[in-house]
Amino acid sequence: MEYYSEKISRLISELGSLPGIGTKSAQRLAFHILDLPKEKVERLTGTILEAKAGVKYCSKCFCLTDRDICPICSNPNRDPKTVMVVETTRDMAAYERIGKYNGLYHVLNGVISPMLGIGPQDIKIRELILRLQQDEIEEVVIATNSSVEGEATAMYISKLIKPAGIKVSRIANGIPVGGDLEYIDEVTLLRALEGRIAL
Repeated sequence: MEYYSEKISRLISELGSLPGIGTKSAQRLAFHILDLPKEKVERLTGTILEAKAGVKYCSKCFCLTDRDICPICSNPNRDPKTVMVVETTRDMAAYERIGKYNGLYHVLNGVISPMLGIGPQDIKIRELILRLQQDEIEEVVIATNSSVEGEATAMYISKLIKPAGIKVSRIANGIPVGGDLEYIDEVTLLRALEGRIAL
């Protein structure tokens, strides 16, 4: 049974197609937008359109930015000899929030996934190799997720880089703070054991 008019239903449907937005959240957002003054709605839609038109990939690290070279790559205080390889700009932002990493990044914008037809040529691996040949990089930290695709991508990149004599490291994955060991899966427990440090 249809509760809303066609235009309201379409708005709810479009909002509901966004990641992480369920039907109830889409309804709340739709009615909130409809209750906003026209100027605020125009500002919101204008901002979305400007972002879509003006955001592109950094020409150096391939994160999303509105500049040719992003603020991190153009920061002279960053360590140019260390590059962390991440899957997405969101992953880069997560490490930046920690505030403990001072090197540069390389954003793959995906992972190798044969099941989805995504090969090494479909993500920014070739650009990473070119960058390593041009810049004086001493260490590559691979920080892809610990999914099957993330692990496969990490292994592929590692095999490409190691012959060049560049140090390759992988982030340790382990037990979350507050996690009970009995509920942790075997792969995570193994990673925690392998990534152990001396106390």
